[in-house]
Amino acid sequence: MDAVRRGRRGQRRTGRAGEDSGADPLPTDENAAGAVRERGAAGQASVSRLLRPSLTGQLFIANVVLLTLAVVVTASVWTVHNYWELERQYERRALAVARSVATVPAIQQALASAEDPEPRVAPLAERLRAASDARYVVVMDTAGIRYSHPDPDEIGRRAANDPSPASEGQVWTGTQFGPAGWTLRAKVPVRSGTSEDGDVIGVVSVGIAVSEIEGAAVRAASVAAGAAVVVLVGGALGAWVISRRVRAKTHGLEPREITQLLEHREALLHAIREGVLAVTAEGEVELANQPARDMLGLDAHCVGRSLATLGLESGIHDILSGARSGNDQMAMVGSRILVCNRRDTGDGRAVVTMRDHTELMRLSDELDGARTVTRGLRAQSHEFTNRIHTVAGMLDLGSVEQARSYLTELSPSHDRAGSEITGRINDVALAALVMAKSAQASEQGLRLDLAPVTRIPAELGTDVREEVLLVVGNLLDNALEAAGAGGWVELLLLAHEGPQTPPLLEVRVSDSGPGIADAVADGLFAAGTSTKAASTAGGDDRSHRGMGLALVRHACARRGGWITVDTDGETAFTAYVPLAAAPPEDRTDALGSPEDTREGGEA
Repeated sequence: MDAVRRGRRGQRRTGRAGEDSGADPLPTDENAAGAVRERGAAGQASVSRLLRPSLTGQLFIANVVLLTLAVVVTASVWTVHNYWELERQYERRALAVARSVATVPAIQQALASAEDPEPRVAPLAERLRAASDARYVVVMDTAGIRYSHPDPDEIGRRAANDPSPASEGQVWTGTQFGPAGWTLRAKVPVRSGTSEDGDVIGVVSVGIAVSEIEGAAVRAASVAAGAAVVVLVGGALGAWVISRRVRAKTHGLEPREITQLLEHREALLHAIREGVLAVTAEGEVELANQPARDMLGLDAHCVGRSLATLGLESGIHDILSGARSGNDQMAMVGSRILVCNRRDTGDGRAVVTMRDHTELMRLSDELDGARTVTRGLRAQSHEFTNRIHTVAGMLDLGSVEQARSYLTELSPSHDRAGSEITGRINDVALAALVMAKSAQASEQGLRLDLAPVTRIPAELGTDVREEVLLVVGNLLDNALEAAGAGGWVELLLLAHEGPQTPPLLEVRVSDSGPGIADAVADGLFAAGTSTKAASTAGGDDRSHRGMGLALVRHACARRGGWITVDTDGETAFTAYVPLAAAPPEDRTDALGSPEDTREGGEA
């Protein structure tokens, strides 16, 4: 027992020593099982790859198998046909030799004489056999007794095969077995005299060994087999090259992955609200999702058509064709404001994405109007605060009469400015906008006047008020910025209505600014056209530059109206907004061309 305990203590000490020395622990059953599972999984993956090769592997295997089948079938058919052709050639050769021997006069005379023909026939037949390279040339009588044979022992014996029908005067060819083995034979009758009607006095049999024919066929087949091997190797190399090109074209994707990618692309194109349009290097539409077709007014048959045949406006056409480059390009399509980005794919193709910012721009303009009103109210509040402080100071100094006089002078001027606007403009929202713009002008050192004939006798309808506010707000903003400090702006608002004409609102804004150059005026209402310096637009305003007048034009066009610009002398913009909505065909006509907006032309 003590020895057993000492042994166990020794084992424990040995184990601790092993741990202290950093020796690797023995593998556990769990580790071994994990390693076995990993090896099994790797083996299964290898087997799976072999049983399910990739697309390029399938193409390579299919091409090689088809090529092999084609080469094997072709080679087999050619080999059989070649053997038959060789057999016919040797048959004709044996028949020609037999006929030549049968017409030799010496042989005919020897067979016709009463003497034994063997001494004269055998040497001559042997010489003819050697000259013709036949297996044998046998001359016999009609009973089949041989007078010549390559084997002298066979001379004088009866032939192993029946000499008929040659002994009956007919020519016979075929394959038979005899002392020389399997031979292709030709048997020809020997007639007395030179006439074809002479009596049959013997038979000539010429044989060519079948092994000779087979050898020739094997030699031809070996050449064909070599050619087939070369074709197979070349075909396999070509199949490999094709499979590699297919793999490169498909970016290594398998059919299942290509299908998934196509499904995902279709789902993505139909799920997003942005328009996506792909253009080829030749300028043809390659792809267009539904939002893109809706934004551009295209039908479902636009794919495959050239951009020039789609009837697109010049702005969007330049973006799609690449004539205009840059990010977030603005374009007007009908009544829509589109923000477009074009990206080249590197092979001449391009993808254009489009976002409809029409509503966003309208909301932005409404927000600008609200900010204008807020700034006007802030300015008035600041002005009133200063006046209140002035009055309070007078009261603190005891100058009550001066304070009363100051207030008396101040009230009529303020009431007069406000009452003039509200008295001529009976629409509350429009009047508020004009008052805010007037306060803004005063804050900037400008003068905003109403034309003497300005009059809006009634409230505007809710459907037209937004368009009118947009038109007035944008035109006044542009005029105030163009006039500058110390300048003036005049606003004319006049409602026209007659028995033969629908109600129409005339909005005319003129200013004392430097004017507009004729070159700029021609395309002034196109999206992205601006007379402002690039340095004046920063931050978010830069994406909206050149859109104000385009929005004004389309606000008028939506109701069948138009806008003109007069650059002779002072700059004056005149917009005509029908107070009743125009039918769709009039709206389309009203859009017209942005270049046709000079004085005397309609936009």
